[in-house]
Amino acid sequence: MRILMLSWEYPPRVIGGMAHVVCELSRALVREGNEVEVVTAMEENLPPAEEDEGVIIHRVWPYHGRPLNFFAWVHQLNLAILEKGVSLSLRRRFDLVHAHDWLVAYAGRGLKHIFHMPLIASIHATEFGRNQGLHNDEQRYIGEVEWYLTYEAWRVICNSRYMRQEVESVFNLPPDKISIIPNGIRPAAFQAAPDLEVRRRFAAPEEKIIFFIGRLVREKGVQVLLEALPLIRNRFPAVRAVIAGQGPYFEELHRLALNLGLDGHVVFAGFIDEATRNQLYAHADVAVFPSLYEPFGLVVLEAMAAGTPVVASDTGGFSETIMHGVNGLKAAAGSAADLAEQVCALLGDPELSRRLARQALQEVEEKYSWPAIARQYEAIYQQIVFSPEARRWRREAGRPEPLFSQREMASPSPGSPPPRYS
Repeated sequence: MRILMLSWEYPPRVIGGMAHVVCELSRALVREGNEVEVVTAMEENLPPAEEDEGVIIHRVWPYHGRPLNFFAWVHQLNLAILEKGVSLSLRRRFDLVHAHDWLVAYAGRGLKHIFHMPLIASIHATEFGRNQGLHNDEQRYIGEVEWYLTYEAWRVICNSRYMRQEVESVFNLPPDKISIIPNGIRPAAFQAAPDLEVRRRFAAPEEKIIFFIGRLVREKGVQVLLEALPLIRNRFPAVRAVIAGQGPYFEELHRLALNLGLDGHVVFAGFIDEATRNQLYAHADVAVFPSLYEPFGLVVLEAMAAGTPVVASDTGGFSETIMHGVNGLKAAAGSAADLAEQVCALLGDPELSRRLARQALQEVEEKYSWPAIARQYEAIYQQIVFSPEARRWRREAGRPEPLFSQREMASPSPGSPPPRYS
């Protein structure tokens, strides 16, 4: 099939976990025999177009003019994505457009109606969930755009049962419009042989490392980790917390660390490259993810793939991925005392840590491989594109059948099986 993918982030432009999900999904779909083109936001020093593992990537600058605020920037970006999508669709026919989150909703909706092709929407998180409600005009606006995207989509894809319940409730969606497909991972991308020189940059040889990586926003719960650290140090004084990532909550977290007397026991590493990330996973005694809200939690799969024992909060997608005492440990969300207890359980029991890490790596390899996940997406794409409703919609607009459908429906050779789609 020919798939047009829309996302406001795509590596090496990475804001959150969505960039890697869109990238790996696109690559996996290509490996399964599909054609995928991605339209995403431009960033300095990146090419406007390139091919990466068979995926064609197009990058666009938001429309002209300095935006008044982030929402104006998003609208300008959508205009540029829509323009590029129209240009591409006039040159080659796509079977569907797949939009990721509200930031590309308007471009996705426009392409759907201009070219009469089904719109698939992935909801990676909701504004309601991130903030435990919609409390101001900006949050309500984002919530309305999210609803609009799910309304326009032929199918909404969520990455966990937790997120399915959330979008069904928040957006009042019919259950049969929602599908659950988990995120996947390539374990080799997160594994590295330990390099002691890298370790020395972050901790002393005698110190145990507690590692967090993610956006520095309140819902990621880094403040809970900081509050737990004095309790952890009461039992394991030689401990260093390494916090990697950027975000608007940095100043608040830095002040909290100083107020808790953690100066010298916490490293705010900021943005780190993939090689450094892998080294920190390799050297960490435990990876900690204390989120208050987590639709899926790709970072847990990253740590599991790296062979690092994990403690995560018992919330959202984490609750579905982690089985307490089997492939990791879970702590009550927001509880510094419980988080400290679970971290200390791993720091004090190396055999437990090794056992959980081995089981976690095995599960990642068996349950979260991208080829298997790409085939789940393919099945949904084909169900939608070749549905009677989609075919009737194309006929009404004078649009031809997808090329794949035409090949499938061609006169079969003697002895060949019947077409899969009719």
